[in-house]
Amino acid sequence: MNLKTINFDNAFLKKNNSFPHLFNVIATLCLVLITCSVFAAPPTWVGTWSTAPQQMRSNDMPPSPGLTNNSLRQVVRVSIGGSTLRVKFSNEFSNSAVTMKSVQIAVSTGGSAINVSTSKELKFKNIPDVTMDAGTTVTSDPVAFKLAPGMVLAITINFGQTSATMTGHPGSRTTSYILTGNTTAKADFTGAAEIEHWYCIDAIDVQATSKTGCVAILGNSITDGRGTTTNKQNRWTDILSERLLANRNTKNVGVLNLGIGGNSVVAGGLGQPGAVRYDRDILNQSGVRWAIVFEGVNDIGAIKTSEAAVKTTKNLIDAYKLMIAKAHNKNIRIYGATIPPFKGNSYYNQYSDSSRNAVNDWIRHSGNYDGIIDFCKTMADPQDTTRITTSYQNDHLHPDAEGYKKMGESVDLKLFIDVKTIIQRKNKN
Repeated sequence: MNLKTINFDNAFLKKNNSFPHLFNVIATLCLVLITCSVFAAPPTWVGTWSTAPQQMRSNDMPPSPGLTNNSLRQVVRVSIGGSTLRVKFSNEFSNSAVTMKSVQIAVSTGGSAINVSTSKELKFKNIPDVTMDAGTTVTSDPVAFKLAPGMVLAITINFGQTSATMTGHPGSRTTSYILTGNTTAKADFTGAAEIEHWYCIDAIDVQATSKTGCVAILGNSITDGRGTTTNKQNRWTDILSERLLANRNTKNVGVLNLGIGGNSVVAGGLGQPGAVRYDRDILNQSGVRWAIVFEGVNDIGAIKTSEAAVKTTKNLIDAYKLMIAKAHNKNIRIYGATIPPFKGNSYYNQYSDSSRNAVNDWIRHSGNYDGIIDFCKTMADPQDTTRITTSYQNDHLHPDAEGYKKMGESVDLKLFIDVKTIIQRKNKN
């Protein structure tokens, strides 16, 4: 607030008896300024990248030399940019503590290489090392970082003691690099052991304005990106993010991919079921204004009888209803995505297909969701709607890179133009 100097001569003050009034005005303004300073609003954090944590199976554990007392460099691509960020790490599914002795974040220049001049050390309560007990998470202190929209980052961790079971994400679709000893400051990890998994990293948030928000997406392997090209960042969610960033009306929308390969909504599958992990992976992300639910094919794929079809359909719809109610309780708009066909895959039979059609019919026509993304219509073969378009398939279930591109390009960006919450929109109307 700028205060302009106001000159009053003695005659004016005497004539108008204004000095006491002027004093009160100035005193009030000073009080307002002090109050604003003391009670300034905390920064708004919005997610720019995230992945769904899960317990890594024995065949997903790090290769030799392992992580204990060694360094791991992992590559991610963010969505929205900012000037200050923080990084969240997870040890939720490990059976013992994991120590990170130092963590660096830098701009990736491709492969295992980084731009050393951009490297920043992350600290935790102003200390460079931190131990995560089993079942816990930790978030770094905010750090100044020139984060451009769509930037590719490298997060390099020098570990101390690690757990016999690790928390991570096996479907990274990017290469991670392991070197012996403390090598966090190295420009590249030449000679490193390589693996296409992430370990411990969970989310990246940026400080943002009230006009910024993100969309969190609950999904399975089709959202996780099975069938995409390693290190090319071409999942359907990546394509959507690129389009949002390129549009002046949606450039402040972050995209969080919380897909897990093999994940189910209600029971079975890999990782915690979607209905169980929904609060953590979707609702509790920073700055979420929209959610997308694109999951159910792994539940449906287990159907072998008409009775199972009826039960699974009901269970899925009940789970969706609960997810919708929870989102609305947090003023998050939620969109349902229809399930594409899968004839030719082992999941397909008359009962599973009838359940898929019934679920899709409910998504499209029940009116429970705030909007629909019709991936079934986008991907179905016009000549045989029980199959995905042949030029976009590799196993009759998962799209290939071209199929994912088509999916990402089919999403209507108008769904993300209005950043007002549900309550704000209702009050306006």
